[in-house]
Amino acid sequence: MSTPPAVQLGEKKPIPPDTSRRVAFAAFVGTAMEWYDFFLFTTAAALVFNVQYFSSENALTATMASFSTLAVGFVARPVGGLLFGWLGDRVGRKKILMTTIVGIGISTVLIGLLPNYYSIGVIAPIALVVLRILQGLAVGGEWSGAVTIAAECASPSQRARYASIPQLGSPVGTIMSSGAFFITAAVLSEDVFNSWGWRIPFLLALPLLGVSVVIRKQLEESPEFEALQKQDSVSEAPLRQVFSGAWRQLLVGASVMFIGTGGFYLMTTFVISYGKRALDLSATMLLLATVIAAVVQLPVIISGGRLGTRFGSSRVVLGGAIATIVLAFPLFWAISTAQPVLVVIAMTVGVAAISYPYAVSGAVLTSLFPAKVRYSGVSVSSNIAGMAAGFVPLIATAVLTVTGDTLWPAAVILVLIGVIALVGAIITPRWSVAEAGLKH
Repeated sequence: MSTPPAVQLGEKKPIPPDTSRRVAFAAFVGTAMEWYDFFLFTTAAALVFNVQYFSSENALTATMASFSTLAVGFVARPVGGLLFGWLGDRVGRKKILMTTIVGIGISTVLIGLLPNYYSIGVIAPIALVVLRILQGLAVGGEWSGAVTIAAECASPSQRARYASIPQLGSPVGTIMSSGAFFITAAVLSEDVFNSWGWRIPFLLALPLLGVSVVIRKQLEESPEFEALQKQDSVSEAPLRQVFSGAWRQLLVGASVMFIGTGGFYLMTTFVISYGKRALDLSATMLLLATVIAAVVQLPVIISGGRLGTRFGSSRVVLGGAIATIVLAFPLFWAISTAQPVLVVIAMTVGVAAISYPYAVSGAVLTSLFPAKVRYSGVSVSSNIAGMAAGFVPLIATAVLTVTGDTLWPAAVILVLIGVIALVGAIITPRWSVAEAGLKH
């Protein structure tokens, strides 16, 4: 079921393992920063933005408005993917990865400094949306560039393994962001946390940005991109080539990626909001559950990358999709009990199931596109999935208002997400680079 090595990534010369590890680590540091900043926003959208930036007597209306700002960032991501993907295929992977990480960090710090609705009125939610858009634009080019350079700086037999390392940024960023919120909420009173304490995790993005920039400066350019430059083969219109010659690969890549993004936000952001609003569970307990799920996600992603190396990436996606479909209804039944232990177990198991496909998604996506348009192809396909994922909590919340706040529609949504990934896994090997009408 795995994509044949001959159609994955071009290889000009052997790459030392030390180089592969160093590049993969630098890529991981950036994605950890990305997920820290981006998940800060999703958590704050579930916990405080509805009160701080939206004025409404109806708690549900304010929550949906808050989730709308979350979705706006995901709409901006494909635009960022188009821009930075094009630049990454034109000027190189390293330069763009420095730009995206700075953009993510600065926009996050500014969100932490933004006055609320009660201080500056309607300007506050407008500014929040603008900063979310800027954050989304930068995020749009970060993950795709990280997995691209990690894959291109690894030997063919180890690409699933090294391309999975940037995915560790998701649980690490989640642990840091949820941990920061958890500690802040635990130390401060609820009134103080809701008033200004929630800003502390956002302001911590500044020192994290400094560390990320220092490490990213040591990043080496992809040997495949350097080879294209030496051969004067850099694409002048990578986006046009991708949309005209590899549109099927874009759809396949998005379907594979969607389970790791849409499924994740359903099992975390939506459950946090629903648990606090409808089940009367404490924010502290829900954040702790997210941290536990993220900790378990670490070994899952590592093992997923190794399984992808051994059995093929598309097989790992297939197995994870089937597990997600089978577990969907039991997981949300457990959450509906409002028993803290069952909620923690359900969130942890659910995140683990969707993390196996996510672990190998970088290897799958980079195998679908040739080097000269790879950054663009991976950016567009991953951000199509990201844009759709941003609406998952909003859609789930809206559906539950119609069905009477029961959780079975959320289980149906998770099943549909699993089916989409299942279809993508089945057809991934058929739509290789060789069949895209594009050449290395």
